[in-house]
Amino acid sequence: MECLSIDNLEMQFKGVKAVQNVSMKLEAGKLYALIGTNGAGKTTIINMISGVLKPTSGKISFLGEDITGLRPDKIAKLGITRTYQNLRLFKKMTVLDNVLMGAQMHSTCGAWQSIFQTRRFRQSEEEMRSQSRKMLDIMGLSAYEDEMAGSLPYGNQRKLEIARILASSPKLLLLDEPAAGMNPQESKDLVSIIRNIREEFDLTILLIEHDMKVVMNLCEYIYCMAAGEVIASGEPEEIRQNPRVIEAYLGKRAKNAAS
Repeated sequence: MECLSIDNLEMQFKGVKAVQNVSMKLEAGKLYALIGTNGAGKTTIINMISGVLKPTSGKISFLGEDITGLRPDKIAKLGITRTYQNLRLFKKMTVLDNVLMGAQMHSTCGAWQSIFQTRRFRQSEEEMRSQSRKMLDIMGLSAYEDEMAGSLPYGNQRKLEIARILASSPKLLLLDEPAAGMNPQESKDLVSIIRNIREEFDLTILLIEHDMKVVMNLCEYIYCMAAGEVIASGEPEEIRQNPRVIEAYLGKRAKNAAS
């Protein structure tokens, strides 16, 4: 089943084409990567999918529904959630409360139920706490639930951000450089975590990543961009051997490192 369809997407900034003629198809339940040099247009694509930017032209469809230009909150409620290159945690809130912020996205309790602490509200709160603790357990962060998010080591803060968006019950997960700033062991652990959450929650995942070992070891299909266009797509071995990709992005050294 097709999860996401991007057709002839274009994004201009003051007449400059940051993205042009980009088309992508994501099947449900698969792991995809979007790679390319800095400035290739990768994050712009993620921003358009998540509603942060409205495309100049083109169409984005999610589970058969046209979502082109919808507000970020509406897109998130449909089941598309994302991380950012820079951490977006509430650093002065506890680890558990950060994850609860994600779980509350689908809360159906109104203001009066919250004020009067109704039975439905208390039940909803308990369910969200249980869901949030499950996400912390999956990410290996259960021992830190009462600590301030800002006190965690950087690698654990990255994991916490993923735990928070998982608590919102996404269908499509957009990860913008999830391994950025991690050491080799943390990156290796992250590969296992992402693979596990994809299988457990039957997620479709699209990630932007510069660490080619992460990409090649994790993803089933790869899109490569250069100068705002998709120059190649295929399975990891195809991308590894593609002359245009090697010339534009990987280079011989990166190719050998990914082997």
